[in-house]
Amino acid sequence: MRSKIFDDADLERLRREAIPSLNESAMARDTAPHATDQHLHVEAAMDLPVVVDSNDDEIVSHELEQMRSILDEAILETRSTPLENRPRLPRIPLSKRNRAVVRALNPMLVTYLEASRDLCETDSILFGAAVAVCRIIVAKIPMAGRATTQSSAIPAWRKRIEDRIVKARALIGRLTSFRSGNNKPRIVRTVRMAFAATNISLSQPDITQKLTERIDELKQKIAAWGKRIRRFTQRSRRFNQNRLFQSDQKRLYKSLERPKVCGAGQGPDQVDIIAFWRGLWSEPVNHS
Repeated sequence: MRSKIFDDADLERLRREAIPSLNESAMARDTAPHATDQHLHVEAAMDLPVVVDSNDDEIVSHELEQMRSILDEAILETRSTPLENRPRLPRIPLSKRNRAVVRALNPMLVTYLEASRDLCETDSILFGAAVAVCRIIVAKIPMAGRATTQSSAIPAWRKRIEDRIVKARALIGRLTSFRSGNNKPRIVRTVRMAFAATNISLSQPDITQKLTERIDELKQKIAAWGKRIRRFTQRSRRFNQNRLFQSDQKRLYKSLERPKVCGAGQGPDQVDIIAFWRGLWSEPVNHS
């Protein structure tokens, strides 16, 4: 088609030979002019031209019956799956082939959407259609239930800082081992890499002092990174608590509750309780 080898008549003949049911659908259109809109949409989808993907040279012909079976299976699975166990759908690339798949599946949803009874069922139909698109274009779908565990995962910034701390501690161990007299080739190679950006040579007489200074510097960095993690964690927790206070105060107070501790001994005396609280509340205090 790109090289213009065949004219329009030859392309139409080849298309009809590849899809024999196209002639029957054309005859059905002529004999039944008052067919439903859904059938017209399906026939229009069957009349889609052969699409060439922009990334490869392979010509793909969409098989509508197979796509319909995949759609039916995906919608059936979505209806029987709880909302919290649905997989996290990936972002599909915008290629010609993917757009053609979506255009072919859109008219197939008319029957499902017309029979939908409420918004939850409509949501299941649309999500099932999205899953069917991912399966047709062979997109990788994560395992079910990942969306529920995503919020409890370690943040990316904390993972990066923790990786720096692990590498710094490993380097401190190598430097300490070399300072103690370990001259294995792997240890010596690591020490040379640690001083690669400086003018320090391992044959210098004050190499022990340089090693001590380098170890102290790494320890200070580890301490600073640890404080940064604690500071960022407190800031993130404070931000989430402030946002939760504005949206759902009951949920915030419930998260701040401590587990109940049942004492084995007797409770305090009523007289002591009254005396304690009278000392706090009976005296007037002027606040600004």
